[in-house]
Amino acid sequence: MTFRRAAFPVLVLLILGAGLGLSQNKKGKKEKSYPKKEFYSGEPIKALIVTGGCCHNYLYQTFALGSGVQKVANVDFEVVNVGGRGTAAMIDLYNNPDWADPYDVVIHNECFANTAEPEYIRRITEAHREGTPAVVVHCAMHSYRAAEIDDWREFLGVTSRKHDHQSNYPVKVVAPEHPVMKGFPTDWVTPKDELYIIEKVWPNATPLATSVSEKDGKAHPVIWANQFGKARIIGTTYGHTDETFGDDVFIHLLARSIIWASGKGETAAAAVE
Repeated sequence: MTFRRAAFPVLVLLILGAGLGLSQNKKGKKEKSYPKKEFYSGEPIKALIVTGGCCHNYLYQTFALGSGVQKVANVDFEVVNVGGRGTAAMIDLYNNPDWADPYDVVIHNECFANTAEPEYIRRITEAHREGTPAVVVHCAMHSYRAAEIDDWREFLGVTSRKHDHQSNYPVKVVAPEHPVMKGFPTDWVTPKDELYIIEKVWPNATPLATSVSEKDGKAHPVIWANQFGKARIIGTTYGHTDETFGDDVFIHLLARSIIWASGKGETAAAAVE
């Protein structure tokens, strides 16, 4: 995993990627081989993590996400962590119209609620609409909250503008057949985390799990799948605290989300068949 240097300040950290070796087939021809992993052992998925902004320990979260996912799946990460610690930023990454092209999936874990420029937001969403899958985490749901346009919210698959207090929230799986929920515990209770209040589930989004508000008693989606244009999107509103990112259930959810959104797991399965 690398924090990418560009024409703007970036934290730099290196973790080894999936790696590869060479093996020989029956005809003696050398082939690439990859580490055997519990969730996904195929050609490394190229993932970009976009992170930064207010309110969260993004350095730890990125380390925990990257190193945790790499234990169970062959995923190579690049990271863009920019924009400072405020609630408004327009980062240079999106000035390139082809910013998403090198990646199989983008993980959005940024927190810029007060960025509202429509043209800027659409430079992000159009790349996804055209086919780049995404995993959206926690404060990504409150990013661009001040915008009058709905493009980002349609991309996410949900609309949320506020959250309840931190607590330990039981999670109810409502779509156990979905690949992302395979192996997800039926009795998981979050570490201390925030429950986001979901105002709207967009038409192409499907809730996969819910939690109940301790304030209003209503069930809110906390994990869902969304189809945005040509792209698969998986979202979760959990991920506020270091404790959540230190929980294997949560990290394994993110690993399965990355694999499913990218479609690489299905490609690997088809190749075996």
